[in-house]
Amino acid sequence: MCDIHDNTPHKGKEHEGHDLEHKTWSRRSFLQALGIAGSGTMMLGSNMVSASAPSPLTSAIADAETDNILILIRLSGGNDGLSTVIPIQQYDTYANARPNIYIPESKVLKLTDDFGVPSYMNAVEPMWGEGQFKAVHGVGYGNQSQSHFTGSDIFANTDLTSTGFNGLNTGWMGRHFEQCYPDYLLNPPEAPAAVQIGNIANLVFEGEETNYAFVTNNIDQLERIADDGEYFSLNEDLFDDCMYSDQLQFLRGVANTTEIYAGKIYEAAQRGRNEVEYQDNGFARQMALLARLIKGNLGTKVYMISMGGFDTHGNQPLAHERLMTNLSVAINNFYEDVAFTGQDEKVLSMTFSEFGRRIFENGSNGTDHGKAAPTLFFGSALNGSAFVGEHPDLEVGDGRGNLDMVTDFRDLYGTVLAEWLCVDRGLVETHLLGHPYRGINLGFNCSGETLEDLASSDETFVPSDPPEDPVAEDPNPELLNTVVHKPFYPSSDAPHIYLEMPFSAHVDIQLFNILGQNLGTVYNEMMLEGSTEINIRDRMPVTLATGKYIYRIQVRDQKMSKSIMVA
Repeated sequence: MCDIHDNTPHKGKEHEGHDLEHKTWSRRSFLQALGIAGSGTMMLGSNMVSASAPSPLTSAIADAETDNILILIRLSGGNDGLSTVIPIQQYDTYANARPNIYIPESKVLKLTDDFGVPSYMNAVEPMWGEGQFKAVHGVGYGNQSQSHFTGSDIFANTDLTSTGFNGLNTGWMGRHFEQCYPDYLLNPPEAPAAVQIGNIANLVFEGEETNYAFVTNNIDQLERIADDGEYFSLNEDLFDDCMYSDQLQFLRGVANTTEIYAGKIYEAAQRGRNEVEYQDNGFARQMALLARLIKGNLGTKVYMISMGGFDTHGNQPLAHERLMTNLSVAINNFYEDVAFTGQDEKVLSMTFSEFGRRIFENGSNGTDHGKAAPTLFFGSALNGSAFVGEHPDLEVGDGRGNLDMVTDFRDLYGTVLAEWLCVDRGLVETHLLGHPYRGINLGFNCSGETLEDLASSDETFVPSDPPEDPVAEDPNPELLNTVVHKPFYPSSDAPHIYLEMPFSAHVDIQLFNILGQNLGTVYNEMMLEGSTEINIRDRMPVTLATGKYIYRIQVRDQKMSKSIMVA
């Protein structure tokens, strides 16, 4: 039996480890899909309380002085970097390693003397000429997993210790939005924090409490929402033979209300209009709809879309040509489209994939799971096209046919957060689990700090010294962000709230059910600096049934909420 974490080359995809990975992947996808919409917020009924006022937190994206938009493009299955960016100076080595599947020189579109792309990606040539295309070489991480499941999780959660189900279950963007919206469960932002199409098992937007993206299973579902504004049909005839028809109809009604971000999406899609003609394929339809939402001023700052089919163990040339042709044409069409409203300078797109492919072809006219691969960036904000960093040496590799990693993917994430979305650098490193990232010069710069040129420097970016401990100063809005609260359970029937205050202040704690109905006051008094443990059952004036609840803590104008279980 083949160990799915083994680094030895696989001959094609017919091996037990590969099949087991996809079965495991499908299990988690199914479990997440049980949330009806693929988003935890629906089951909490958050928008029943308020869907109009954004969180007052003065940090991160919520109040960042930018209206920049980020599109994450997931190339699912493991994109082959050597069929995407072709190293012309190492062409002979490349061709000898792939005698049956290499791209002939006559079909290489040479963008510089050193690098080119396949001629079937010629739709990006005008973008290159206009300074809208960058490729960063050799992106990955140390001791990189070649597992679809683990690799995808690591690129989403940035936890390099992840192994299967044992990794961190929050994503880099989920942690970011959790900081932006501490009262999200009861007071979500006016527009979706993020919109995600497909791949609901991905952890990118997952936080400790919920998934912060408005998720649809596929482009068909999002197009239906854009066309009529309704997530589910509520036709009573559909529920006639269902034992729990009233409850199911109610839940779907809640979904249509709590996810009535669908209404916001509908309104934006009706305001936005495509000015160019897109191809008729799934990826192009995703890009076309995103253009409508952006041009219709939806207000969402992060989108994630997906293109599958990159697990090219066999017959790779035809499959990769089709995929990358569709991607390059749709990207070019998208930027032409949003340029009609002058928004092309405000939208940055970047690709990512769970791993790359090996240098050598296998026996099935394909390539097997590898390690490092290029990350592609698109947009006018790049201020010039370039190939960034040193390309891995094909002659050296890692001894197993894998390209060496030369760029840590977390450095790219950190750069996008700090320099494109204008998030404070200290928060960025928190979202990256403490990784001391190096800010990379990709052409945009929000912080004003000097960024590193990958081609000429191996130094790690060291952020400026943090400010002195603000606890000693008078309370201020930023100090409110340091209030610590979390549910804990000292016994099976006694749910508690642990609360830690960095200063003395009046604290109000209210309890809500999952439909957003206020059940009463848990705590309403002056609290001195320090910590306390609050027993919910002892303080509530009503008997609580078993189930999930939401508590909201208010200190001054700051509201923070989390879910808690009552047994």
